[in-house]
Amino acid sequence: MNPAISYKGKVVFMKLSMPSFSRTLKSYVEDEACFMFLNKGEVNVRTQDDYLKLNQNVGMLAKCLNYFFEPSQNNDACNDGIEAIGIFLYPSLVKELFEFDLSTSQHQVNYNVKQVQIDKMLNVYKESINILLENPELADESIVETKLKEFVLLASKSEGAPSQLDFLSALFKPNEVEFKTTIQQNLFANLSLDELALLCHLSLSSFKRKFIEVYGESPKKYINRKKIEKAAQLLQSPESRISDVAFDVGFDSLATFNRNFTQVFGKSPSKYRLS
Repeated sequence: MNPAISYKGKVVFMKLSMPSFSRTLKSYVEDEACFMFLNKGEVNVRTQDDYLKLNQNVGMLAKCLNYFFEPSQNNDACNDGIEAIGIFLYPSLVKELFEFDLSTSQHQVNYNVKQVQIDKMLNVYKESINILLENPELADESIVETKLKEFVLLASKSEGAPSQLDFLSALFKPNEVEFKTTIQQNLFANLSLDELALLCHLSLSSFKRKFIEVYGESPKKYINRKKIEKAAQLLQSPESRISDVAFDVGFDSLATFNRNFTQVFGKSPSKYRLS
């Protein structure tokens, strides 16, 4: 069970430990923003328009939206799995703790999810939350209030926000990402159509309709063609192994890649390279 501390009925601090995992969705929660520290290991985060790497030196600040956690390719960094600390913020709690009216600030930032360097102050703060999660009997209401206020102060200064009010106001204003941007940024990521739809915050049926409106063909046909076209470019380099090319363009097996490549070009990748 993952240790957690709640305040006014909402989880505000949580420790998450995973010995191993595959791509995992962090689903949209209305009016929730979060910060993530890593105590150990390394993890990648796939968003609508970015791909971030997190470790003990780099944390993540995220607005409320769907994104995916993915295993790091650095096996040495994840021999013991990962352990993360989450800090969760909500407008209702912000209003109560700070007596802020978030609607009075028009401050905005140009990201939905952002890497944050963990400086000494943030690292000390992380260790204090570790202590509370390991000793929940210490986390009375006044301590939790103090730690939440401390986090907002540290994070707003780290981000160079004009004020704590501006920092928090911007944190609860997700930026709209264009549909085509999400598709192009994740074209070679071996995402299923269901996963792409989640990144776009659409149902699968709505995603397919939107895709045909934008690209004029089905997502499966378009994405497959783009992957094969990219693979053909990569195969021009004699140093590239066919299995690596298949992985780089988002196929999960060499057999599937060979079959799809042959359907498009009428010959196998190995024969295509020789032609």
